[in-house]
Amino acid sequence: MLKQDELKEVVDIAIELSTTKDESRLLQKILLTAIRIADCDAGTLYLENNGNLEFKIMETLSLNIRHGMESSIDLPPIPVSDDVTNACGYSAYTRELINIHNVDSRETLEWSGHEKYDKLIGYDTKSMLVVPMITFDDELVGVLQLINAFDANGNPTDFSNDDEYIARTLGALAAVSIINMRYTREMKLQMKSFVDAFAKAIDERTPYNGSHTKKVTKYCKMIAKHMNRLYETGECDDYFDENRMDQLIMAASLHDIGKMVVPLTIMNKATRLEEHLNDIEKRFELLKAYYEIDYLKGIILEPEYKEKTRYLDRQLEFIKQINTMDYVDDASIEIIKDISKKGYTTRSGELIMYLTEYETECLEIRKGTLTNRERCQMENHVVLTGMILDKVHFNSKYNNVEKIAMGHHEYLDGSGYPYGLKAEQLMLESRILAVADIYDALTSTDRPYKKPISQEKAFKIIEDMAEKGKLEIRLVRYLKEAVYEAE
Repeated sequence: MLKQDELKEVVDIAIELSTTKDESRLLQKILLTAIRIADCDAGTLYLENNGNLEFKIMETLSLNIRHGMESSIDLPPIPVSDDVTNACGYSAYTRELINIHNVDSRETLEWSGHEKYDKLIGYDTKSMLVVPMITFDDELVGVLQLINAFDANGNPTDFSNDDEYIARTLGALAAVSIINMRYTREMKLQMKSFVDAFAKAIDERTPYNGSHTKKVTKYCKMIAKHMNRLYETGECDDYFDENRMDQLIMAASLHDIGKMVVPLTIMNKATRLEEHLNDIEKRFELLKAYYEIDYLKGIILEPEYKEKTRYLDRQLEFIKQINTMDYVDDASIEIIKDISKKGYTTRSGELIMYLTEYETECLEIRKGTLTNRERCQMENHVVLTGMILDKVHFNSKYNNVEKIAMGHHEYLDGSGYPYGLKAEQLMLESRILAVADIYDALTSTDRPYKKPISQEKAFKIIEDMAEKGKLEIRLVRYLKEAVYEAE
C-alpha cells in the first residue's frame, strides 16, 4: 500500500510535469522520483527514436553515476523488437510492463540483454522493472527502467505491486508530458516556418525590400535583449521572456505583409516620373516636329520657332533634374506649373498639353517619389497587414502579434498612421518596432528612391524625432547602444 507522502509526491510531480518546459529536466525528475519511491539503486529512461530506444537519463546510486544532464550517455541504442533477450526493447514492442525478480534465474524468457550493459559500466543487475511509456492512443514515447530494489533494511528484493503502480503512473504522466511538450514545440516550429515563409515572400517581391524584414527583426531583437540585460542590473523595468520575445519577433517578421498587395509600380518607384519621363521626351520631340512644320508652312516665323524649340529643350533638361532631385523648392514648383499650362493645338483641333495632369503631380512632389494618392496606397499597407493577420488564428500565446505589427508606423504624439494612435494606446513592442523600422529605412543601402545615410546621422534623425515626441527616447538609446556594442 502506498504511503501518504508517496502519493503526495506523485501528485506533486504530476503538477510539476504539466508546467515544465525543459524536456531533459522533466525526464530527470521522473526517473529520480521513481527511484526514490520504489527504493531501488538505479534506473534508466529511454526515448523512442525511429524504432530504437535511446539512452536519455541514467542514474546509479551505488556507483555515483549520473548521465544525461551533466554528461552524455555513450551507449548503443536498443532496438524495439520481439527479441526476448532484451527486456526494454521487448517491453516497448509489446507495450507490456515487465517485472523480473532475478535476471539470472531465467524465470520465463532469456533476459540476457542486460549483461553487455552491466559489463560496460561494471554493474550487477538483479531485479528489474520495465514500464513502456505510452500515450492514450498507444503511441510509444519511451521506456522507464528501474533496477535492483531494496527492502526496508537495505537488502536486495523484488519490485512490489506498489512499485509497478508507481512506475506505470509515472510512465503515463511522462508520456503525456513529453508528447504535449513535443506538440507545443512542433506548433511553434510550424508557426515560425509560416512566418518565415511570408517574410521571405515579402522581401523577395521587390528588390529593394530584399533584407528589410530580416534587419528590422534583428534590430527589434537587439533592443529587447539589451533591455533584458539592463533589467538584470536594475536599470530597466521591462523584461522580455521567451513568449514576449517570440511575439515581438513574429510581429517584426510580419509587419510589412500588407505590402504583398501594394502595386509594384508604387513599391519600386525610384524616381518621380519613372517610365513617364520617356513619354515626356517623346511628346517634346513630337511638339518640336509640329513647330517645325508650322515654321516650314509659314504659320510661325523663325524667331518664334527657335524660341519654342529652345524652350522645350531647356524644360526637358529641367524636368530630368527635378525627376531625381531630393527636394523640390517653391521656385521649381512654379516653373512646373508654368510648363503644365502650355499646350499645342493641331490642325485637327487636338490639344496636346506639354505635361499630363499625372506628370505634373509627380513633378510637384516636394520630397520622395510618391504622389499623395500613391503615398496613401503605400501607407495603406498597414491596414492590409491587419486585414491579413486578422485571418490568421493566433493562439493565446501569440494574441498580440497583430496589434504589435499594426502599430509600427504610429507615433507617440498621434501624428503617425493609419489610425493616429497616441502613446498610451501603443504597446511597448510597437514602439520598439517603429524605432527599428525607421532606423533600417534610413540606413538601408538598397532603396531605389533614396541614398543611405550613416549610422551617426540616422541616430541623430531618430533622436530628433524622439525629442519632438514621436518616438520613445530610451528605445532609440537602447538601439544605439546595442548597435555600437555589436560592432
